[in-house]
Amino acid sequence: MKKYCEECGRDVETKVISRKETYEVCGERIEVDAKVLVCAGCGEEFFCEELDNATLVKAYNEYRRRHKLLFPDEIKKIRVQYGFSQRSFAKLLNWGDKTVHRYENGSIQDKAHNSLLLFLRNPENMRIYLTENEVMLDDNQKEKLLKTVDKLEQDSEYHAGNKLVNLFFSEMPSVENGFKPFDYEKFCAMVLFFAKKSAGLLKVKLLKLLNYSDFVFYRENGISISGARYVHLPYGPVPKNYDLLFGMMEADEIAHIEVEFDNGYEKHQVIPDSEISEGVLSESELSVLERIYEKFADFGSAEISNYSHREKGYTSTKQGEVISYSFAKDIRLD
Repeated sequence: MKKYCEECGRDVETKVISRKETYEVCGERIEVDAKVLVCAGCGEEFFCEELDNATLVKAYNEYRRRHKLLFPDEIKKIRVQYGFSQRSFAKLLNWGDKTVHRYENGSIQDKAHNSLLLFLRNPENMRIYLTENEVMLDDNQKEKLLKTVDKLEQDSEYHAGNKLVNLFFSEMPSVENGFKPFDYEKFCAMVLFFAKKSAGLLKVKLLKLLNYSDFVFYRENGISISGARYVHLPYGPVPKNYDLLFGMMEADEIAHIEVEFDNGYEKHQVIPDSEISEGVLSESELSVLERIYEKFADFGSAEISNYSHREKGYTSTKQGEVISYSFAKDIRLD
């Protein structure tokens, strides 16, 4: 990309550098790794809305982590779970008309609001809330909401699935999972995205695509997409307990693995069995998935595996060890 440099007095080549920057978020100073566009010749800094916005998002997300606040996509997931529009959800909570919209679009939520959202994430608590509070919903809206709560409470598959996921993946947000609890729904959506884009996609390649997607999104947003932890195995980084996850996905009729034999070699092909649920992946998440797909579209399983072996996160860990998302800054997509 070329830009006009005031110092050099001409159009110049630019480059992106990394440096520490401090932002003030809710009265607190937050230091983050920032990407800055500069002149390749003299180092003069240029304004770049995309990079500046990404850095601001990082600062906001770091503040959320420090204070255990829900992230925007988690707030949206709670709302969507009950079938509300942003405006109706705000009415239910007795908040201002645009409050939910602001929170879902990146504004830092009030801590009292955050506590209420955490409470209402559990359908059983929503019933208590409706019983004990005066809400600005008409009778039809209340009845519809209670039916949704009933369905969520009685859905044995919903509870069984979440119980199994929680049993294996319920860990506190940390740098090992990209500061996000494991999200089975997003993980499945990522698998379906790549399986539908890549005819004949093999499992070995898929596991690398998932790793690159989570790590690149974390590098740019300070949080992973799926919350999966990745470990060092002989064929490269893979999601921890991936065999269990694929078993769950097959049981849920989301996707399955078909084994084919080619000249005596086994090929484990990923077959999608359902569509990606609308709204599960955000536009920014889909954008990263698309970029990863384009980067590795022509790579075979062996090629992408060898490529991943050169990543610092892989070379700095031993077999079976978790590859920290702190290595995301070293990911190479040149």
